[in-house]
Formats: sequence, C-alpha cells, structure tokens
Amino acid sequence: MRCIECGFQSELDQKMITCPRCGGILEISVKLPPTFSFSKLRGRGVWRYSPAIAGNYKKIVSISEGGTPLIRSRENSEVYYKFEGANPTGSFKDRGMTVAISSAVSEGYKIVVAASTGNTAASAAAYSARAGLKIYLVLPKDKVAIGKLAQSILYGATILEVEGSFDVGMKAVMRLYKDVGIVYPLNSFNPWRLEGQKTIAYEITEEIGVPDYVFVPVGNAGNIYAIWKGFTELRDAGVIDRVPRMVGVQAEGASPIAKAILNNQDTPQFVENPETVATAIRIGKPVNWKKAMKAIKESQGTAIYVSDNEIMEAQRELARKEGIGAEPASVASFAGYKKALEHGLVDRTSKTVMILTGHALK
Repeated sequence: MRCIECGFQSELDQKMITCPRCGGILEISVKLPPTFSFSKLRGRGVWRYSPAIAGNYKKIVSISEGGTPLIRSRENSEVYYKFEGANPTGSFKDRGMTVAISSAVSEGYKIVVAASTGNTAASAAAYSARAGLKIYLVLPKDKVAIGKLAQSILYGATILEVEGSFDVGMKAVMRLYKDVGIVYPLNSFNPWRLEGQKTIAYEITEEIGVPDYVFVPVGNAGNIYAIWKGFTELRDAGVIDRVPRMVGVQAEGASPIAKAILNNQDTPQFVENPETVATAIRIGKPVNWKKAMKAIKESQGTAIYVSDNEIMEAQRELARKEGIGAEPASVASFAGYKKALEHGLVDRTSKTVMILTGHALK
C-alpha cells in the first residue's frame, strides 16, 4: 500500500483505508501469482478473479455481481459496450461493494456509511442488507434520482440528507470515519472497493483481448483508475503485452479533470456547484482525481467533456440503434466516443470499449 499524497508505504493492511500519516488516498499494489492464468479460474463474476483481489476475507458477501455483457455494436464490429447496468442493483458500483462490504465484515464492523449521488447508495444499501450491517447514507437533498433513492429506502438504509452537493456529503463521511472511528466508509476513497471494480478489465481481456481504447464516464474518478489498474496488473504479469489508452469523459458542467487534461494542467480547477443532467457524475471535486489523471497520462490516453445535449442525444441513439438502455451518466462514454471520432482522436477501425456504468431504469 502506498499513499499518493506523501509517499507513505506499508504492507497490506485491511484495516487501512486512508494514509495514517497524512490522511491521503492509498493505492494497493498487487502482483499476480506466477501461476495466474484465465484457464485456471473457476466460477463467474467478480470473485472469479479472487487470486488478483488483494486482502483476506473471512466471509464473502456477494449477490452474483460482475460477468456483465460485452455487447458488440451492430454498426461497427470493432466497437463494444460493457453493460454494467446488468449488475444486481443496476450499476458498476456492485463490483466494488462486494469487496468493500466483505472487507468490513471481515474486520468486524457493524456500521457502514457512504455519501452518494445515487448508485453508490443503492449498491451499499443492498450489500449491507445482505451482510446484516447497519448503513447510513449521506445524500444531497433533492439531487438524487428518485429511482436510486427508492432503491436505498427499499433495502432499509437510514438516509441523512445534507444541503449542498455530493462534495458536502463526502466531507461528512470523511469526518465520520476519521473522528468517530466505528463506521466503515464505502466511498471510492476506500481502495479495497477499487479492487472489485478493476475486474472490468479482467473480463474485457478474457473475452476480447486488449482493446485500443477504453472510454469511461468520470465522476468521483475511481473507476477509470480501477480499470487501468486491472490492465496494468495483467501487463506486468505478462498475460498481455500492452495497456489500452484510457479516455475519461465528464459532463461539461462537472469537468475539472477533463479540462485539466486538455489544458495540460497538473491540478484540476474544482467546481463548487456542478450541474448536469447526468446526476451520477455531477461531482465538482473528485476525491480520486490524482488516480484518474495518473491512469490517463500513463496509458497515453486523454479526456473529453460533453454537453448535456450530447449526452441525451447519445442516450437516444444507443437505445434506438443498439437496443441498449443506459442512464445519462453511463452514455457520457458513448457521447465522448462520438466526439473523439469527430475530432480525429480515435479511428473507427480502433478496437474500442465503452463502459456503460448504469441501467436506463436508474
């Protein structure tokens, strides 16, 4: 484990969520066993890749997440959609939540907490219910899609509404975790959650090999890093010989990372009041921005921002031409791909995967 803020290093410690020295974000370094081979794996979904998932788990809390469809475009045989809406609660968050909740149970926690724009809340509530844990969700008042809020209530979560944006809720979760100490945080600053999300890369590789580009919607910015991390682990183990270029896509009204990348800046200019129809990525101060920018730069990728009109048009086009229904934040990846084609950043002959992070019914 290594802190990306101060450089602190430690052996794997499942109790460690943030840096004990400076409170910064931690990275988990995984070296695959020499015997790792897709042909030796058993089962399906996230835990199929358990040899690659860091940590020791006394109990696995699973709802059969992962193993989502990789759908080939009917219009371009080199283009694929990784449909994470097929997960148990309808989004990619389930991949990370199975690992984070399993970690919380293994470490003896009884109470978990998460800030959310909706999908994390629904996923955390479901997996907490499965594990028999008490969960508190910190949600921005009147800014969570009703379907996601309904899921959280259905699963029995206690909901705490805050005035302001998601970033206000995130600060509250950080305080609860650091000051109270008896609650386990489920947001993506928890590096164990990203261990589950990286399995997207493993599934893509096992099915079609290494794509040239992977387009990922970026909100709190953990997922693009997690997917890149999965590919780099496979490359370092000699399973693959290269890593795809990672392309982060943000909504124009919440695009600090994309604008920093496009302007060759090392630090984003955070957005105090982010606004976009894509509520799942309406985040002005992404906690994992350093990880995301590392993934983009080290993969020689790039970032793009798209307007709300471009997002909604992409949602309609994907549904009506491909028969795939994804929520607005998810189709930011498709909108970004279309824009990249227009600007000559990618070629139609490039093998490309777009991550569709959540279901249209969200």
